[in-house]
Order: sequence, then structure tokens, then C-alpha cells
Amino acid sequence: MPVTLDRREGPYGEVVLRRRDDHFEIIANGTFLMDTSDGRSERLLVDAALQALRASRPARAADAPARPSVLIGGLGVGFSLAHAAADPAWGRIAVVEREQAIIDWHREGPLAALSASALADPRTVLVRADLIAHLHDPRVPDTYDALCLDIDNGPDWTVTEGNDGLYAPSGLAACARRLNPGGVLAVWSARPSRDFEASLRNAGFHGVRTEEIPVARGVPDVVHLAVRPA
Repeated sequence: MPVTLDRREGPYGEVVLRRRDDHFEIIANGTFLMDTSDGRSERLLVDAALQALRASRPARAADAPARPSVLIGGLGVGFSLAHAAADPAWGRIAVVEREQAIIDWHREGPLAALSASALADPRTVLVRADLIAHLHDPRVPDTYDALCLDIDNGPDWTVTEGNDGLYAPSGLAACARRLNPGGVLAVWSARPSRDFEASLRNAGFHGVRTEEIPVARGVPDVVHLAVRPA
């Protein structure tokens, strides 16, 4: 049986941290989001973005950054951040997370065992903000070579009201503005979405494709990949 370790009410609803055997789970508004039992999809999100980035810039090797920058949204259980920080190929690593509870669990709670060294890495910057608002905010000048987004359950099944705005035309346009030319957008989803692939193409992205991550039961997790034209 799962044991509840912390429960918080925030501006976006309830968020809960539970322990089940040796693993931790994050529950948002009563719906399971993620756990620490298997980080394959979170690691693939980061690796696929880096591979697609290298493929998108073969002719720009001379002027491409020595170590590309990446924005990760959100922090979750920390697998994506830890994996990026473990790879010296990445330069600046920004992580955007809106839930203070999740940040606290990583800084001083049970999830620190997964992310403490990554958060202490000098390349890492942790930003507490709503990702969609952060992407749209004209006061934020930062652009990146890759965006690795793991928000809610993906474009076809959002738990928190407002998160679907990330996958709408305005959200994809904001993503494109945050990407440097030839930059890569990588979006995790709990299920494949042909409609989202079409939305990416309609938003002007090139090289749209989907990588599957097999799961024990049901449809596979996926990472949707797209490139901002150079």
C-alpha cells in the first residue's frame, strides 16, 4: 500500500508525494503523474533532443555552440535533470517548475537523493514559474538550443486546467521563439498523437517524428520531436 509523505494545496490544486515500496509517486489532483520506478522515458526525452539537435546542425558545426543549452520543464521526479547534468555535452541547463512542493521535495525532501548533485551543478538554474507563462513572458530574454518538456500527461490528456495551452498554436509559437535556429523541441506524452504531429508541422516545425518507449502494459510512452528551421 502507498504511504503519503506530503500533501499540499497550491494555486493549481492538490499535489501529493507518496512512497510505494522503494519508489516515490507524484499525484496531481488525484491523478497519477509519474514515479521513480522507471526513468527510461525521461532519459530518452533528453537524449533524443541532443541527437536530433546534432542531426539538425551538421552544416553549422563551426558556429554551433560548443555545449548546447537546454530548458527542461518541469522538474517532476528529477530524472530528466539528473540525466542532462550527467552528460558533459550539455551547457546551460534551465529547469522550470511551478509547484513549490515539488521543488521542496527535491531540495530538502526524499527526492533529493535523485537530484541533489544535478541541482548543485553550476550549469543548472532552477526557475519557479508556470512553464507556459515563462515561455510567453517578454521580460525573459533567454533562448535555448533544446526544449525538453514533460508537462502533465501530454497533448491529448491534461490533468491540470490550462496545461493544454502548451500544445495549442500559441504555445507552440512560444516554444519556437524560445529556440535558437536549428533548435529542437522534444515533448513527452503518455500516448502517441497524430494530431499533435500535425500541429507541430502547422506551427512551422520541420523534421517532426515520434519515438516510442515500450511500457509493461498499454500504449507506449512517446517523445515527439520537431526542429525549428535554421
